[in-house]
This record gives sequence, C-alpha cells and structure tokens, in this order.
Amino acid sequence: MQATREHADDLALMLEGSRLAADIAMSHFRKDPEVWYKNEGRSPVSEADIAIDLLLRKFLLAARPDYGWLSEEAEDTEQRLSHRRVFIIDPIDGTRAYVSGRPDWCVSIALVEDGKPVAGVLAAPARGEVWLAHLGGGAFLNGVRLVAGRGNQPEMPLRVAVPDVVAREMRPGAQDSLEKVAGGPSLALRVAAVAQGSLDGLYIRPRSSEWDLAAADSMLAETGHILVDRTGGRMVYNAPDPSRGLLVAASREQMPGLLGLLQPADGH
Repeated sequence: MQATREHADDLALMLEGSRLAADIAMSHFRKDPEVWYKNEGRSPVSEADIAIDLLLRKFLLAARPDYGWLSEEAEDTEQRLSHRRVFIIDPIDGTRAYVSGRPDWCVSIALVEDGKPVAGVLAAPARGEVWLAHLGGGAFLNGVRLVAGRGNQPEMPLRVAVPDVVAREMRPGAQDSLEKVAGGPSLALRVAAVAQGSLDGLYIRPRSSEWDLAAADSMLAETGHILVDRTGGRMVYNAPDPSRGLLVAASREQMPGLLGLLQPADGH
C-alpha cells in the first residue's frame, strides 16, 4: 500500500477533530464528571467519553461520509465491514486515570484501510502531547519526528512492560533477562512509547480491542516496530470481532526474542 496525499489529508482532518475532542475532555477534567460503569462494573464511562464520541462521529463522517465507523462508545454494527476505510475511535483511552484526575489518558483516532492502519492521532492534552503518524509520512510527537531503530545496547536489559496476567504465561525465569517497567493506564500511550523508544517492548493482556491499538499501531509502522499476536501474526483491523488475545509490540529485531519468552499457547 502506497502512501497518498489522501492519507495526509485524512490525518489533517483527524488532527482537527482531536483538537475539538481534547477541548471537550479538558472541559470536564478534574471537575467531577458524571461516571457510570459497563462490562459488569469493570469499565468506567464518563460523560466526556460520550460527548467526544458524538462530536467525532459527526465531524469526521460529515467530511468522509463513505468511511465506516468503530468506536468503543458506539453500538457496533456489521455495516463497517463493507467499508475499505474505517475510522476507529477511543474517545478517552485510560478513562480510569481521567476520572481520577491523573494525566495519563488520550483521545485515540485511527483510520484503517483494507485492515491496515494508515493514519493515527493520540491527543493527550493533560500531558501536553499530540502524537500523530500516517503511512509513509513518519511518526511525530509534538512536531518532533520519532526516530526509527534507536537500538539497544547489547549488555543492557530490554525495558519491557509485562502485565501480571501475561507474566504467568512466560517461561520460568524468562523475566530475569528483562527490566520490567510500569505500563501506565492508557494502552494507546504504552504502544506509542514503544514507537518512541522509551519502551523496548510491551506485552498486552488479552481482551484489548482495536480502538485501543489502531492509532498507536500506525506509529509503530513508521518507526520500525510491529504489533503481533503470540504466533507472530500481524494485526488486521476492522475484523468482525474487535477484541484480541495476547499481543506483543516491539521492534522487528527484538520481536523474536520477546515472543520466545512466552510459553506455547497450549502451555507445553
């Protein structure tokens, strides 16, 4: 797939949408927004999540009416499966942090084409950060290009975020070779940290969803990194079921070693 001017135009539209969304988010941030819970009480939703979802849907689809739509806070339908290009949205990734007044959350806006991310924006206004990327155009944090392939000193352990549930699926002693680091509440920002190089790798617990991943995955692709399942299979987006199993994000060079630390899927 070749980068096109169209992808750059889409990114510009998404960036403008992210600014509007960030304004809504900050207007409620640390002001005791209304919150309720879904998924049997496990997942908080704030009034800002809903307001951002509605705004982005109206703003983006008014400009691109022939694109599909998938959002964490909107009812999912099969209609999106008939579209080559689909916006994938998480109005606020890291809602728990958001409602508790912590800054580590973001608005995540992605565009996928034929199952592949071609543009992404992460707006993290409480951290003063805007991350963006589009196919063939590089990835940037606050206007500074993220450099591909910084590499790692051979004698230095890899800095890797390992959720507890994933640690239980690793080979005995596997973690001894790693420097385990805290991941933070926003999965999208954790994936972006791999693209930036501040994390060497990231294990992602099962039951993440496309809206957690798609925008940041566009940044991985522009910096020599990949996001795969435990068999090494690449992510394909706009799937009928947007949820995923265990995933790993890392550079192409480091990925075989990190996958090798996992036990086989059958536990043998």
